[in-house]
Amino acid sequence: MNVTMLLQMVAQAAGERTAVIGGDVRWTYDDLVHRATAWAAAIEDRDVKAVAYVGENSAEAVALFFGTAVAGVSYVPVNYRWTDQQLHEALTRIAPVAVVTDERSAPRVRGLEGVHPIESPDPERVAEFSDTDGEFPAVLLFTSGTSGTPKAAILRNRHLVPYVLSTVDFLNADPSEAILVSVPPYHIAAVSSMITSLYAGRKIVLLTAFDAQQWVDLARREEVTQAMVVPTMLDRILDVVESDGRSLPSLRHLSYGGGRMPVDVIERTLRLLPDVDLVNAYGLTETSSTISLLGPEDHRTAAGSDDPAVRARLGSVGRALPSVEIEIRDDDGTVLAAGEAGEIWVRGEQVSGEYLSHSAIGADGWYPTRDHGHLDADGFLYLHGRADDVIVRGGENISPNEIEDRLRAHPSVDDVAVVGIPDAQWGERIEAFVVGSGVVDVDVLKEWVREGLRSTRVPQYIHQQAELPYNETGKLLRRVLKNERVAAQ
Repeated sequence: MNVTMLLQMVAQAAGERTAVIGGDVRWTYDDLVHRATAWAAAIEDRDVKAVAYVGENSAEAVALFFGTAVAGVSYVPVNYRWTDQQLHEALTRIAPVAVVTDERSAPRVRGLEGVHPIESPDPERVAEFSDTDGEFPAVLLFTSGTSGTPKAAILRNRHLVPYVLSTVDFLNADPSEAILVSVPPYHIAAVSSMITSLYAGRKIVLLTAFDAQQWVDLARREEVTQAMVVPTMLDRILDVVESDGRSLPSLRHLSYGGGRMPVDVIERTLRLLPDVDLVNAYGLTETSSTISLLGPEDHRTAAGSDDPAVRARLGSVGRALPSVEIEIRDDDGTVLAAGEAGEIWVRGEQVSGEYLSHSAIGADGWYPTRDHGHLDADGFLYLHGRADDVIVRGGENISPNEIEDRLRAHPSVDDVAVVGIPDAQWGERIEAFVVGSGVVDVDVLKEWVREGLRSTRVPQYIHQQAELPYNETGKLLRRVLKNERVAAQ
């Protein structure tokens, strides 16, 4: 089975349903099929194995995704925020490649060797659906590059289709249901939201680029029932809702992921949007999106509990999906017991673990995520950060997240990042970078950490920053802070 079959099934069963809303475009599923097959005809005129999309969210990007599948080539949404050099390097790596851009990005891809721009399809010409199999690489996604040069991850039909089938039921959404997609098209959450919502029969409402006020206005105007956001988005959305005193009356389901969500933001969401079901979805590009969920009842149970262990689950990413397995292993590959921290490994049909350059998946199907964390006795997964972020001080592994949580709980701290800096005595020392509304008292914050954790967790240095570096999908870029600090020594 391939992704085009998902589109064909829904179009045949409910072709008149609204499928995509973006700007002035309101397409039914029949309209989407026609536009996708028109794109496929334009693609078939080029001798390429992949089509890149460089641009913001748009209905055309949705049609192009399915158009590439119809034509039997790979879809490659590329980060339009990259510099020209980064963009050119990425396109060169997958050349020969056709490329579709929005108006703003068009000049950036002209004249590149092996890169063939497609302006627009001829609506009078359509292609037949190709018969690609499960092995076909449906999507190439460049990873976000939080720890180095982005890698091109391969997601085949046999990864994406099982993810869809295990996540939603065919046409189980009411025609009135609508999902607001505001994450950029090159993010795995945008891809997974698109194909799962399509298979469920849910309208896809697209926000060109994220702006909190526009997000709220669009959600109200289109009566959005479902949405997915990253942490930095949610905090800004709540600011708008709180400032205008109006809720989001149609919203029933809000999932978040793509970065670590501060517990105080979760609690604020529960207070301001009490009728909304919250879901924390943890996954990676290489796993076709979500592998664990903290569901609505988990959120409400944890928020209302007096048991510290249960309440702590608000800071977890929930339990593994039924279709995947998760283990925690040490550096030697030994599976660790509940409560012990190590690297997160995952296995399941949706897990790719494959890149253009190599495959990181073992013969037994297990994929090392490079994320560090632990499972509790009830199977709830807690993230400690990327494996490279774990601080090794005097032979002890220290999670920056626990120190960040403690510092963020202090009223003078609005945001914080903790990193390990090379140190001759300890191997690494702990340093913190904090954002506050006023002058931060370093000694007070050190004592605050000592009282809440222990002396080995106290940062040796605390630096006040105007802001912290995040990428466009809300991931904290600790390596930027670390590299700048090391260079300044």
